Amino acid sequence: MRFDNETDAVTYIFESIAASGWRTRGLDENTRSLAPSRALLERLGLPHGRREYAVVTGSKGKGSVTILTARILRELGHRVGTITSPHLISYRERIRVNGAAIPAADFLRLVDHIAPAVDAVVSGLPAGAYLSPQGIFLALALSWFDENAVDTAVIEVGRGGRFDDNILVDNRLALFTPIVLEHMRYLGPTVERIAWHKAGILKPGGDGLSLPQQPDAEAQIRLEAERIRATIQFLNPSDLGQYAGDWERGVRMRVPESQSVARLPFYGRYAVDNASLALRAAHHLHHTTASTRLPRPQFTALAIPALEAAVWPGRCEKLLDRPQVFIDGAVNPLSLQVYLDSVRDRITRPLVIVAAVPTDRDIATTYRLMAAQADHLILTSSERNITIRFPDESTALAAAQAAVSTADRHVEIAYAPDIASALPLALGRAGDDGTVLLAVAQPAVADTMAHFGRSFEQI
Repeated sequence: MRFDNETDAVTYIFESIAASGWRTRGLDENTRSLAPSRALLERLGLPHGRREYAVVTGSKGKGSVTILTARILRELGHRVGTITSPHLISYRERIRVNGAAIPAADFLRLVDHIAPAVDAVVSGLPAGAYLSPQGIFLALALSWFDENAVDTAVIEVGRGGRFDDNILVDNRLALFTPIVLEHMRYLGPTVERIAWHKAGILKPGGDGLSLPQQPDAEAQIRLEAERIRATIQFLNPSDLGQYAGDWERGVRMRVPESQSVARLPFYGRYAVDNASLALRAAHHLHHTTASTRLPRPQFTALAIPALEAAVWPGRCEKLLDRPQVFIDGAVNPLSLQVYLDSVRDRITRPLVIVAAVPTDRDIATTYRLMAAQADHLILTSSERNITIRFPDESTALAAAQAAVSTADRHVEIAYAPDIASALPLALGRAGDDGTVLLAVAQPAVADTMAHFGRSFEQI
C-alpha cells in the first residue's frame, strides 16, 4: 500500500491545499470552489448507495446536534454515518458509523484506494487552485458509509456552508444552530453575511429546521429558502425542551410535547436546545425512511435513552473534581456567556479561566466577559491546527489588560504558550477547592484531551 501510517496519509490529504498559498486566502466566495471535490466524487462514482442525509451548520452546537441526532437514529434501528470536524485526537474521528471511528487499517486502505482519483483531479488544477482536504475526507466517508450499509448520514459542515465541500451530498434536510459573528476573515463582517453563507446548505425543494436566530440571520435563511423553493421552520419556545434543573453529571430537560424528563450528560444548558433540534431532526429523518410511522409517545420513549447515552467530549465537560475542571469550546461572547451561565451554580473560588481565543473572534468582548468573573485569567494558544491563529503573547496580554481595566475588580493575568504549560499553572492557582474553566478553541480542546490521555474511538 502507498500509505502505512496515519501521519503520512493525512499529510497527503493536505498536500494540495498546502501548495496553494492558503495563508493569503480571503473571503470564501472568492477563494473556494466546490468543482475539484465534485470532480473527485464523480471519478469515484460517489455516493454509490442511496441514503438520507442531513447537513448541519451554525456557529455553536452544530457538532452536538450532529451527534445527538445520530444517537437517536441509532436507537431507532438505523445504521448511521457521521462526519464532524474538527477532531480531537485522530483525524479518523471525523468519520464514524454508529459512533465508531473508522479503524486505522480501513482509513489507510481507503486513502490508498482513492489516491489515483485525487492525483488525477489535482494534476488538472490551475495554479493556485486546490482540492480541499474536506472534499477528500468526504470521499473517504462516503466510501466507508457505502461499505457499511449506512442508511442515514448526519454531516456537519465546517465554518460556512455555501462553499463547504460537505454540501455536495444530496441532503433533503438542513439543520441550523444559532448563528453569530465568527470567521469574519472568510465569511464576512456581519451576521447577515455569515448567515448567507450558512443558508447555502438548503437544497431546492428540501426542508430546513432552525433553532431561534437573530433577525438578520433568520431573514437571510428565509430569503434563501424562498429563492430555491425550500421549506424552513424556525423552532419557537413551545417547540423547545425546557431546562428542568441540574443533576450530578449534567442538566435535566423536560422533553417537548411530553411530560418526560431526560437527564442529559452535558453540563451546558444550551444542550437543551441542541437536544430539541436533534429530536425534531431524528423524527423527520426516521419518518422519511421508515415504512411505518412511530406514534409520538413511542418515539419519545426510544429517544430519551439515546439522549441520555450520548457522548460528545470537550463540550462543557467536567474533567476533574478537585479542583473542578470544566472545558468548552466557548470562544465567542454568546457561547462564553452560555458556558458561564451553565456552570455558575457549580463554581467554587478561586475561579481560574484558561482562554485560547483565535484572532478571528471578538477577543475584546470575550476577554471582558472573562474578566468580570475570573480571579485569574491565563491566556494560551495551540499549534495543532495551522489554519487557526491565536494572538501572540504581547497582543493577548494587552487585550486582557484592556479588558480587566473595565472590570471593577482585581484579576491576575498570565500567559502560557500552550495547554501543557497552562494547565499546571491553572491547577496551582485553583488549589484543591477552586474551579478551572477552560474556554478554548477546538485545537486547544484537543491539546487538553491529549494531555489527559483521552481516546475517542467509540462514542
